Amino acid sequence: MRDRRWQWLVGTILIFSAVGIVLGLAIDWFPDQASTQAAKIDTLYDVLIVSVPVFVLVTAVVVFSVIFFRMRPGQELEDGPPIHGNTRLEVVWTAIPAALIAGLCTYAYVILVDMEKKPAAASAATREMKIQVFGEQFAWTFTYPKDVGRGKELKTTELFLPSGRSVDFRIHAKDVLHDFWVPAFRLKLDAVPGITTHYRVTPTRTGTYPIVCAELCGLGHAAMRSAVHVVTPAAFTKWVQGQLKPAAPAGANPAQVAAAGKKLFSDNGCGGCHALSDAGTTAQVGPNLDKVLKSKDQAFILKSIVDPNAEIAPGFQKGIMPTNFGQALSKSDQQALVAYLKEVTS
Repeated sequence: MRDRRWQWLVGTILIFSAVGIVLGLAIDWFPDQASTQAAKIDTLYDVLIVSVPVFVLVTAVVVFSVIFFRMRPGQELEDGPPIHGNTRLEVVWTAIPAALIAGLCTYAYVILVDMEKKPAAASAATREMKIQVFGEQFAWTFTYPKDVGRGKELKTTELFLPSGRSVDFRIHAKDVLHDFWVPAFRLKLDAVPGITTHYRVTPTRTGTYPIVCAELCGLGHAAMRSAVHVVTPAAFTKWVQGQLKPAAPAGANPAQVAAAGKKLFSDNGCGGCHALSDAGTTAQVGPNLDKVLKSKDQAFILKSIVDPNAEIAPGFQKGIMPTNFGQALSKSDQQALVAYLKEVTS
């Protein structure tokens, strides 16, 4: 250790390890925490920063060896000096990483078990809610249980959750592999055809957070996005009541019906795939509605919504638009959306 090269090596390892740990803890790597599970996963990440000194140690030793013990010109045919391994050193450098891995795995397992526990409900209002999540090219659909929808299942393309209430997501895929990911919740899981996967989460922070498909699933994968709205319990109840009502009330005049249709166009994420001047959208995943619906009658527009593969616009292919709107939208909502699109594309 009197060799200055070793002193430089040890000093470099200590300095870069300290800098790496400080940066790892100081930088805000993740979006806002919006669930009880998010805080636990962020803490797990902080614990995993123990890997920084290991990375620095291995990298520094490799670089040190390349600089000081590399082959010199003229040594190409020379054999290295005979050496004998140090058994004690080999035991140490095997035992320490093994202990680190075992400790981290144990801690991660404890966190996983804790997150997967079903919380006890203090009342019916706080009882865990089971929501069915369906992924298909290229949209998410959500089905709420009958106790939420007043005796009937509530199907929607929007996801609203009450803050502070545990939710058990039951995740399905209707066609290919997808992945249901809410970064603010810190949880993601594959949606696998023929298999129901699930995870539970308890939202804690009101706001709107993106839902992302984290598995390449086809041409429209990048547009397979939605949002989860975490609201107060009172706001959630109000939203459910609104969903049980038609978008346009019975006897509404044409202007009211068109206004309801415009809201449906926005709420269902249609602008994420289609360009429509009146809605101010410019996406090009699907056809430009100003062009393909111009002069079309309401029957054609309705067919394009509930059976989008019946007629494909030039330059596009089957399977880009989800086929679930016939189930996700009520008849009155379909009529309102058709009336709006007919009015603004005529």
